[in-house]
Formats: sequence, structure tokens, C-alpha cells
Amino acid sequence: MLILSLPTRNAAARMRAWRALKALGAAVLRDGVYLLPDQPALQRALAAIAADVREHDGSALLLGAVPGPDDDFPALFDRSAEYAALLAEVAEVRAAQAALDDEALGARAAELQRRFDALQAIDHLPGEASRQGAAALGELLAGIRRRLQPGEPQASEGEVPLRPRSAYQGRTWATRQRPWVDRLASAWLIRRFIDPQARLLWLADARQCPPQAVGFDFDGAEFSHVGARVTFEVLLAAFDLPTPALRRLGALVHRLDAGGAPVPEADGVERVLSGMRDALPDDDQLFLAAAGVFEGLWTAFDKEANA
Repeated sequence: MLILSLPTRNAAARMRAWRALKALGAAVLRDGVYLLPDQPALQRALAAIAADVREHDGSALLLGAVPGPDDDFPALFDRSAEYAALLAEVAEVRAAQAALDDEALGARAAELQRRFDALQAIDHLPGEASRQGAAALGELLAGIRRRLQPGEPQASEGEVPLRPRSAYQGRTWATRQRPWVDRLASAWLIRRFIDPQARLLWLADARQCPPQAVGFDFDGAEFSHVGARVTFEVLLAAFDLPTPALRRLGALVHRLDAGGAPVPEADGVERVLSGMRDALPDDDQLFLAAAGVFEGLWTAFDKEANA
């Protein structure tokens, strides 16, 4: 519980505190009294707000709060109505998607994902409404991806068997042309950790994949989506490469390819790769440029993991 008396002469400090509390999803018990679940990250955030208020001539008291027998603090964090509004928009887009052009449909999908992420960020006690929202949005976004990115792999079910790296040396690895995040990252992983002499082949039609090539990230490929894993994550599992840095890179690739939990670096990486894709029409040049991005990210993640 944070009890504030905001500075009267510093409008910027007052606004900063209000915005920070709203961004955290704090419940308002009464004027100047805010509540959040007892979680370390939220404690730190409230402490930072309190310190800023005190620094600008306000007062702030941060206390533990124990509910009495008649108090229902969890109800203050019920986001069911907000999830219901989001579900209504998901249904609206689903009904209208045939009439929307690709650009408009992509924009609506991105906006729904952004709003869902923002809602999850302040849903400190997620329940059934969160699960239903994630399922409905995931189903809609999967359908939109199939329309906007024909040829995208459909996930199979089952386990990912281990593969001997020795059987995959000096091979031709084939995937669809004009690669995007999962294919670019997977190609980097193959060259960097699996088959350093790999020859990459970009297919105009995945159905024409040469029989001797190792296919990845398309329907029927030897390595593609399995369950909730994108191709990059499947390759990590298949070749037993789950280091902390590569797992962290896998979470970023997953976020950009299939959605899911937010990753701090995702927006910046997506923007860089999108610019590269527009600027470089040759897939080999695009891969080499993108490989530098993934190498840099892996190096930074590995350094942090071993600090």
C-alpha cells in the first residue's frame, strides 16, 4: 500500500506519479491511497514512485497491507470487463476480416496484440478471462498470419527428437525465400552452431525442396514448428543447444514470429530487420546482414548470462 500526499507546486511530479501508478495497474482505495499485490517487482516500482514524490516535496508512506475478514482486495484487480471488451473486438475483426485488405487487417491485428500485451502487463492476478482472451486472440492471429504469410508452417504435435550433429555437416539447408525472423534466426543458428559449412537455399516454392536438402520452417520440412515451439526453438531442442543466451534469443524469435510474452528487445529488432528486408532484395545479402544482428544479440545475452 502506497499512501501519498503529492506536491502541490510541482505539476510535473504529480503527473509523473499518477501516470506511473496507472501504468502499474494500481488499485485506488481512496484519494492518495494505492494498492498492488505483494510482489518484489511491484514493491520496487512503488518505492521508486515514493522516492520521486519525496524528492519533490511531497510525502509518501509504503506499507504492507493485510486484508481483514471483510476485505476483498483481489476483486480490485479483476480485469474481466477489460478482457470482455477485447474479446468483443476480436470477434468484430474475425467477422470483418474477409472485407479488410491485407494492410488494414495487419494493422488491426497489431493493435489487438498491443492492447492484449498492455492488459496482461497490469493483470497481476490472471484467471479464466486472461486464458480466454489469449486463446481467442491467438486463434485470430494465427488465421491472419496464414492469410498474410501464405506458406507459414503449421505446428505439428509431439516431442522433438535429438539429432546427431555429425549427420548434418556440409548439407544444403532449404527454406522459403524472402525470409523473416524465424527463418533468418534459424539460418544463423544453423551456420553458427550446427553446420558451419551449411549452404542455404531460398525456395520460391517449398513444395520444390530438393530431396537431399534439409528443409526448415515450412510445412513438411524436417525442422519446423512443433507444438508451441517455433523453428528456432525446435532446432535448439533437436541439437541440444539450450544455453541461457540461446534460450533468451529463442524467446525473442518466438515473440516476433508467433506472439507471446513481451521481450524488451523485440520492437527494436523487428524494426531493424524490417528495414533490412526492405533495403536488401537479395536473400543471401539479407541473411548476412541479419546474421550480424543475431550474433550481436547472442554475444550480449551470453555476456550477461556469464557476468
